Amino acid sequence: MSSTPSTTSKEPQATPPPQVHESGKRGVQGTLDLVKHKIFTREGWFGDYDYGWLCTPTLPFMKSKRKPPPFYALDAELPLAVAIATGLQHALAMLAGLITPPIIFASALSLDSATSAYMISASLIGCGILSLVQISRLPLFGGYYLGTGLISVVGTSFSTLSTANAIFDAMYRDGTCSSTTLADGTVNRNPCPDAYGKVLGTSLICSVLEIGIAFAPPRVLKRLFPPMITGMVVLLIGASLVGSSGAPNWAGGSNGCATATSGIFALCPTTLAPRPLPWGSPEFIGIGFLSFISIILTEIYGSPFLKNVSIIVGLVMGCIVAGATGYIDGSSIKTAPAITFLWVHTFKIGVYPPAILPISLTMEAIGDITASAEASRVDVRGLEFDSRIQGGILSDGFGGLMSALFTVTPLSIFAQNNGVIAITRCANRSAGRWCCAFLILFGILGKISGAFLAIPNPVLGGVTTFLFASVAVSGLRVLSFARYTRRDRFVLGAALSFGVADLLVPNIFTHLFDRVKNPNSGLQGLFNSITIVLSTPFLAAGILAVILNLTLPQEEEDLLDDLTNSVDIADLEEQNQISASPLGKKY
Repeated sequence: MSSTPSTTSKEPQATPPPQVHESGKRGVQGTLDLVKHKIFTREGWFGDYDYGWLCTPTLPFMKSKRKPPPFYALDAELPLAVAIATGLQHALAMLAGLITPPIIFASALSLDSATSAYMISASLIGCGILSLVQISRLPLFGGYYLGTGLISVVGTSFSTLSTANAIFDAMYRDGTCSSTTLADGTVNRNPCPDAYGKVLGTSLICSVLEIGIAFAPPRVLKRLFPPMITGMVVLLIGASLVGSSGAPNWAGGSNGCATATSGIFALCPTTLAPRPLPWGSPEFIGIGFLSFISIILTEIYGSPFLKNVSIIVGLVMGCIVAGATGYIDGSSIKTAPAITFLWVHTFKIGVYPPAILPISLTMEAIGDITASAEASRVDVRGLEFDSRIQGGILSDGFGGLMSALFTVTPLSIFAQNNGVIAITRCANRSAGRWCCAFLILFGILGKISGAFLAIPNPVLGGVTTFLFASVAVSGLRVLSFARYTRRDRFVLGAALSFGVADLLVPNIFTHLFDRVKNPNSGLQGLFNSITIVLSTPFLAAGILAVILNLTLPQEEEDLLDDLTNSVDIADLEEQNQISASPLGKKY
């Protein structure tokens, strides 16, 4: 430590600004020096992070006096080991949410195990690549950005999953996909990979609309999709997935074995499984409950690291017991390739005109970006946050375009990793980049996808029921930002009338146009489109909420509150601009 004289005859010099460690401001030599420091020094690898805190369990008889580590902001210097460890936690925390949609898609379309395993691998690789784009926040023309610049990793959108179920049902009804009717009236769906290709092609076209929406002024987007609407949409997405996928899989399967009385689905998951049982058997409920309770116990007693990957703990514990009792079919692991990549399997790209996807993704994205910014301790007001919303929605649209070319359904911002940020106190983008590297690695190793495919339905159901319920809670969290004026309550009540009705009586709108005789192809497409929207709870509720929010007049006291808030935000933005200028900057 250098000594400084107690007195001086010169005027003190201006305090230099703090070093900003961003790759774009270091220069080539600075970047090389930093890489050398990271790799070849103990400080670069480990720093002064408290690794004991990260791995210490929370047991009743242990009274830990350890203080949590400091909060690592977006561009703070992060030791390499901490970046790798937190990146792995992000990847593991996302894993269950990333593998669930392709498994459900493959099951709904009766696809073979090789195609199903490829869909899982492609999803992981695509998520890793496009998450890098979202995290990077690349500057474009005119002050626009691509990406949020937060650890806003992307995943297969649960809204797409919910919508695709309605689309697949419509395709099997109108003959686009074939099915077989048994003697007792049981209908078995035949494999239909072309349906998946049509979803990819439709999402590719729809992504162009979301890209256009991204260039709308932020105030317009906030007017179209306030927290009242985005929160309700996410809430209904989670609730509908619990009912259509999570709980049915917990009881044995969501592939039709709940109602079939003969054929391959007379027992769950099929009659060809190692230990097939009737849907709802206590054995299935018990295995699913073991996975569910493992998540709860991990949250109570686990270390911070285990708490972040509690979903994976639930899967592992359930698989251990299921494997020991003979419920696991390992054929998917044996047939899966050791190494795989994108385009090993391809799908015939098509377009299914009645499918409507983009608006729902936009509504979901704004809520998730807000949640990620809050977890990262980034201000959710002002011009910078508006640019993050614009960049996130644009990256969502770009991700929808590229993911279709990657043979993956639309990828949108994932909010599941926000809990990892909160617990590890690390919002650093270096951890996000390591997360992307792990996701790509998991996808390339084909045997990992085969292992995921071998997870028994009850284990997957016990975990995904919790996972989808957590999505619903995220919606409630976003709804907490709503002001709940009389007008807001009216809009929510009207929208939820459709959403909750759809949720509780799923087939209420299925036969809406059955009595229309011999419609032409265009009219039939319109009927199918309306049926898909009305049969998807969050779409029906979301569209109605947007219409009512735009048409119902604001009450006078609400307008006064909005004006006051706008003035406060404008003053804050002006202060931020002054402090950011060379004359106004204070260190």
